[in-house]
Amino acid sequence: MKPLTCSSIPLFACILTAHAFQFPDCSSGPLSNSIACDPTASAPDRAASLVDQLTIDEKLVNLVDRSKGAPRLGLPPYYWWSEGLHGVAGSPGVHFNTTGYPFSYATSFANAINLGATFDDELVYEVGTAISTEARAFANFGFGGLDYWTPNINPYKDPRWGRGAETPGEDPLRIKGYVKALVAGLEGNGTVRKVIATCKHYAAYDLERWRGLTRYEFDAIVSLQDLSEYYLPPFQQCARDSRVGSIMCSYNALNGTPACANTYLMTDILRDHWNWTDHNNYITSDCNAIQDFLPDNHNFSQTPAEAAAAAYIAGTDTVCEVSGWPPYTDVVGAYNQSLLPESVIDTALRRLYEGLVRVGYLDHGSSSNGPFSSPAYDALGWKDVNTPLSQELALRSATEGIVLLKNSNNLLPLSFTGKKVALIGHWANATGTMRGPYSGIPPFYHNPLYAAQQLNLSLSYANGPVMNGSDPDTWTATALAAADKADLVLYFGGTDTTVAAEDLDRESIAWPETQVALMAKLAGLGKPMVVIQLGDQVDDSSLLSNGNVSSILWVGYPGQSGGTAVFDVLTGKKAPAGRLPVTQYPAGYVEEVPLTEMELRPFNHSSSAASSEDDQADIEGDLTIQLERRSTPGNKTLSSPGRTYKWYSRPVLPFGYGLHYTTFNVSLSLSLPASNSLSIPSLLTPCTAAHLDLCPFSPSANFTLFLSITNTGLRTSDYVALLFLSGEFGPKPYPLKTLVSYKRVKDIKPGETVTVSGEEIPVSLGAISRVDGNGNTVLYPGTYRFGVDVDGLLDEEREVVVGLTGEAAVLDEFPQPKE
Repeated sequence: MKPLTCSSIPLFACILTAHAFQFPDCSSGPLSNSIACDPTASAPDRAASLVDQLTIDEKLVNLVDRSKGAPRLGLPPYYWWSEGLHGVAGSPGVHFNTTGYPFSYATSFANAINLGATFDDELVYEVGTAISTEARAFANFGFGGLDYWTPNINPYKDPRWGRGAETPGEDPLRIKGYVKALVAGLEGNGTVRKVIATCKHYAAYDLERWRGLTRYEFDAIVSLQDLSEYYLPPFQQCARDSRVGSIMCSYNALNGTPACANTYLMTDILRDHWNWTDHNNYITSDCNAIQDFLPDNHNFSQTPAEAAAAAYIAGTDTVCEVSGWPPYTDVVGAYNQSLLPESVIDTALRRLYEGLVRVGYLDHGSSSNGPFSSPAYDALGWKDVNTPLSQELALRSATEGIVLLKNSNNLLPLSFTGKKVALIGHWANATGTMRGPYSGIPPFYHNPLYAAQQLNLSLSYANGPVMNGSDPDTWTATALAAADKADLVLYFGGTDTTVAAEDLDRESIAWPETQVALMAKLAGLGKPMVVIQLGDQVDDSSLLSNGNVSSILWVGYPGQSGGTAVFDVLTGKKAPAGRLPVTQYPAGYVEEVPLTEMELRPFNHSSSAASSEDDQADIEGDLTIQLERRSTPGNKTLSSPGRTYKWYSRPVLPFGYGLHYTTFNVSLSLSLPASNSLSIPSLLTPCTAAHLDLCPFSPSANFTLFLSITNTGLRTSDYVALLFLSGEFGPKPYPLKTLVSYKRVKDIKPGETVTVSGEEIPVSLGAISRVDGNGNTVLYPGTYRFGVDVDGLLDEEREVVVGLTGEAAVLDEFPQPKE
């Protein structure tokens, strides 16, 4: 092989380390005269040529994430594991230069949950583009790989899930929009992908470690209705519509079969139904998920060899192993025991290497190397992390996701002129925790204390507690002393990754008691007090009702520029317009339904008299459902109040909630025939979309939704339009409401009216359809009520009604499990 040398990178000093990523030598190495290195050949033929040249021993050592390559052919090792959730991040495939500039850091954007709160897919695309540009530069200089295990798109249905902050929220339509934008930015739109994106974790994965049950053994019991309607739509977007390069199968089992051995998931749905085969795309396992097949966890396979064979035969193409955590994947044993045919091995390797071919792995340094391997691109890719443009984008990703939850007497925005300010709390001077999970090394930490100092504020600072504990109280006295000297108190609190993270679910969704006690004493001083809440959602009931707490901002995990973003909003430099991407539940919700319950709809099976009518009453009423746990371990319960905004009726703050510094007058109109009704066939007949669920709801100029937004206040502000649907059609119970489209409208000036056409806030037939008990997506006749919210609240005055007539039409026939 031809290693990268100092002469290969004349722009920078030669700082490559021994473990540097390397491209194969297609100029003069053993592969150079084969079809594999022929840039005019097709990607499948090039991948097949490479695989055909491998011996069986070489094939077997390239089926895991730390693939060893084939030195005989000049094929270097490759690590199938790079991370880029919200910026290039440390991982086996990514290495930061610890000796100094360059490649010593990467831009740390706000986390996925913040980007979900922006409801701004143009911004999401820009962030994805910036991440892949930096990632490609890392790869071209040997510091990173070409495949990135992002995005995490499992719907965030339960606030206890430790990895919820890695996702864009709870609503599948919102996640689909985020996926479409982010994957487009990550992979690019050229014939050569910038990087390979990996949508994870497929499927029904949202439990880490809860009351003794771990993700490694959890069997998610999911109905076809919930699977099709809620857990799979983001993956449908990834696979069927965005044609993403890779998908990761998850730790958990689905209805009795581990996800990475589940042919129903990987073959019947993913590859056959969604036709995710045109680029020979590949599936990677989550790390050590295959050893979880063994008796200690899923008890699906009895030996490591049997586990390896089950995974590859079912459709997993490469297995991630965690160094130091045996038993490792026994690929050799599976082959030697005739459990794993060479034809299956070849199929997996062809998929993997075709993925690398499509990202330019065999073209680096050749005369036809695509757009991502030239010195000019390398320099641009690195310099982007050091430019005002990249820093401005990181700041926007944080600022746009900030959500204003309370603002009594319009305290915000603040004028700090002539005022002394107290910054109190464990987040005020945070550094690494600002990044959140799956992070790299940022160029700087502009935390709240830094931002306040940059404004030359007269300030005092005191730390605060994170969680409840028995440690001596070393914070209250200093915090009260700091607040006593101030005219205004800013409390920076909430959870962090010591409270909820990968392998760590929450038991409580209340504010930590130590923080509650401190905030109560601070509020008791009677001074204007703003609570800036970071991390995950907690029950804000007591703060919302406390007259001494003037304002609340939710900031999430804002990344490298989080402090600057907060003060830009506090001062009114930027008006808040973010919306909650999840429901804020009351603290008692955790006692009503176990984390293991996968059912979305409310139910009460504790009585044989329960019926669908009872279930509907549970949604609409204010019933207190008493939890009755089954005596059998784990997954189900006898009753549930429902999950997500579609089914749960008693939130502290609803999905989509968010206040502004100004006021808006919003109206919704619809051009319709005089009858105010449409026939279902008339919506389907003119459609030319590849799939019926992608057909537009307004197929002609004679039938279009219009949204009029007037800023009736005094400040320029963005406005996020959330279009919801409600109605009694399709199977019972009926959802309270369903998000069917959204649009962030930028910089609406005082007195300005902006009209948003149907093309700008499109509604698809899939968005307004329902899912039946078999998982089929069906467009039903009935009365459809469309409404748009202001500050997260719906009003009948902003509602239009459409009648759909005719026979119900199946838009997508869901595959049924084989007996």
